[in-house]
Amino acid sequence: MRADIENLSELSKEKKLENKKYFAKLRKKPPKRLDILMQQLHEEEFTKTDCLTCANCCKTTSPIFTDKDIFRISKHLRVKEQQFITTYLERDDDDFMVLKQAPCSFLDETDNTCFIYDVRPKACSEYPHTNRKKFIQLTNLTLENTDVCPAVVNIVEELKKKLPL
Repeated sequence: MRADIENLSELSKEKKLENKKYFAKLRKKPPKRLDILMQQLHEEEFTKTDCLTCANCCKTTSPIFTDKDIFRISKHLRVKEQQFITTYLERDDDDFMVLKQAPCSFLDETDNTCFIYDVRPKACSEYPHTNRKKFIQLTNLTLENTDVCPAVVNIVEELKKKLPL
């Protein structure tokens, strides 16, 4: 069964322990071709997945905003950086700058588009991080993202098929 936004919660819970064990084994002896395989799985999944039909990441979580992100976005919005920070951001428990609220202030909920798409935070442009180099370092984040993104669930399920441990 392919994950989608309607069955995401159920599938994520059902597979959580299995995925946690799988990634623990994978971290012990990661194959050399893991990054290439993940990039292929990512690309394949996103030929089938349209993020605009879901936008659950924008509706439920916040990206981390770097200083560069804040500079770029505030310039785009034509506001001072401090005003942007005061209006939209707060420091989380890990001392990262994140959105004060969910859904994202820049999400147009009528069509799931982003008002600042061209200057969005780096974390948004790289989400869900399943095609990044050194993927092995992102397994915990990937496990967390199975709660948020149906595409990640599908990618992880395909990875387990292609690379059984």
